[in-house]
Amino acid sequence: EVQLVESGGGSVQAGGSLTLSCTASGFSFSDSHMAWYRQAPGKECELVSTINRGSGTYSDSVRGRFTISQDDAKNTLYLQMNSLKPQDTAVYYCVYDVTGYFPGRTSCPNEINSWGQGTQVTVSS
Repeated sequence: EVQLVESGGGSVQAGGSLTLSCTASGFSFSDSHMAWYRQAPGKECELVSTINRGSGTYSDSVRGRFTISQDDAKNTLYLQMNSLKPQDTAVYYCVYDVTGYFPGRTSCPNEINSWGQGTQVTVSS
């Protein structure tokens, strides 16, 4: 059974940093396709970043500020978030997909991928 457990969310002032973690189990993590999505209140679910074998992609809204990474020895996915803005406030979800298909327009969560429970990030101005 796939299990994804996020941690590291919290409240921070604009300009600050946070690192989200996602501990994974139930699948071969080192070969996996992983992603971070987020959803702010009243807004659509947004694909923030993906990674596969160390190669990451980013949405335009976070590129240059966020860094996705993984530690295969710890089966853990990370999202380092720097220069945070109030518009980064959202629930952040760790997501796994066996094929690497992460839809750009979807609901958080959807029934296509495997999702963690989410962790709240709040950025105050």
